[in-house]
Amino acid sequence: QVHLVESGGGSVQAGGSLRLSCAASGYTYSSSCMGWFRQAPGKEREGVAAIYAGGPSTYYADSVKGRFTISQDSTKNTLYLQMNSLKPEDTAMYYCAADIRVCQAVVTGTVLSDYNYWGQGTQVTVSS
Repeated sequence: QVHLVESGGGSVQAGGSLRLSCAASGYTYSSSCMGWFRQAPGKEREGVAAIYAGGPSTYYADSVKGRFTISQDSTKNTLYLQMNSLKPEDTAMYYCAADIRVCQAVVTGTVLSDYNYWGQGTQVTVSS
């Protein structure tokens, strides 16, 4: 059984940084694509960043390019999202997901609901 568990969310002021982690268990890390999504209240879920297992291909939403960095540690089965220069509009629940279609979601902006695996989410709040 696959579990994705996010951590690292919190409350920061604008301009601050956070690093999110997504620990994967029961998952074959060497295949597929993993990524981060976010959903703010009243808004649709959007793809933020994605990475093919084994790298180095990474993908970012335009809104976070230059500020967020996605990375992975296959030895720890953990996905990361380093978020710098945070803005109030980055406030959302952040989710990690694993599915070969996740990378495409970040590129095209079309997010599906039936990706194979989702985490439970971690809240990020950025105050101005």
